[in-house]
Amino acid sequence: MALSEPQLQLCSTLADDGTLTLSLESKTPTPLADDEVWVAVQAAPINPSDLGLLLAGADLSTAKSEGEGLARKLTATVPAAALPLFAGRLGHTLPVGNEGAGEVVAAGASAEAQALLGRTVALFGGATYARYRRAKVADLLLLPEGTAAEAGASCFVNPLTALGMTETMRREGHRGIVHTAAASNLGQMLNRICLADGIPLVNVVRKGAQVELLKAQGATHVVNSTDPDFEAQLTDALAETGATVAFDATGGGELGSQLLNAMERAALRSADAYSRYGSTTYKQLYIYGGLDRSPTVLKRAFGFSWGIGGWLLPPFLERLGQEGADRLRARVVSELHSTFASHYAARITLSEALDVDTLKRYAQQATGEKFLITPHLA
Repeated sequence: MALSEPQLQLCSTLADDGTLTLSLESKTPTPLADDEVWVAVQAAPINPSDLGLLLAGADLSTAKSEGEGLARKLTATVPAAALPLFAGRLGHTLPVGNEGAGEVVAAGASAEAQALLGRTVALFGGATYARYRRAKVADLLLLPEGTAAEAGASCFVNPLTALGMTETMRREGHRGIVHTAAASNLGQMLNRICLADGIPLVNVVRKGAQVELLKAQGATHVVNSTDPDFEAQLTDALAETGATVAFDATGGGELGSQLLNAMERAALRSADAYSRYGSTTYKQLYIYGGLDRSPTVLKRAFGFSWGIGGWLLPPFLERLGQEGADRLRARVVSELHSTFASHYAARITLSEALDVDTLKRYAQQATGEKFLITPHLA
């Protein structure tokens, strides 16, 4: 079964000369396989990972739009120094959007696909900034009857990332977690999970208002990285919680180094004897974001028992296996309107996403400024 109207998709193209073009591309849908469906995408959030693919580090001061409505295009320039990082995508037109939700409007011949007709589902895996998204039945998450698409639009990336952090903590034998950019939508979810599960959590933010926001939501340990005594506060919180695994959304600068050094100071408070190699307490830093694009700087005062690595949701889910991933998804569905609820500052259409002023707003990634794209209204 095929759709009766063209498929419209928001795409990002980076040319060899560094010109980034955002546009709405139209394609003629083809018939479905037996185990596939077409989802009319009604809601798709803009996450930091989406911005990475969408903008490719473009200088937004060079951004300009031309055309109106569905014919609108936006261009900007990616600095020449950054182009080697994107060598693999030069000249390619890439569909954007990691996740979303909507109604199944066409289905393949299988009984499983037919059973989803008219139901609201969530989907993950790319190309969701589109009026319609083709998907296999096995890749969909069926939402409870009566659940609006907006409520399920963000039920993959942030919820599974937050749950993945607690799962990683347990599997690696840590007792608590440190999280940066902790006032984000994801950070607030992680705080709610840790409160419910009794997991010690140290939240690191950079504004006083963010401290108050998290404390109002029940957070016990919230430290402000801009305070003069930040490192002392951080060390005290780590000594109290015993947290030895950190998930850092910033990536660049010295924050990761500060986290490891504070873990070491906290560990040394209970050390039985001096060692020139530092404490025997293992400390792990995972970088899972790139809010700070400057080089990652390590000032090593954290001994020799430590590790630094990247953390990404898809590889984690692969390691976890189908049974484990299904367990996490089931929890997300059961707590969709509480622990994993998302809130949006604005809703925009596909064409509005290509407006320069609008883009500069959602590209800021400010706390409380999460945007939702409503593709069916484009």
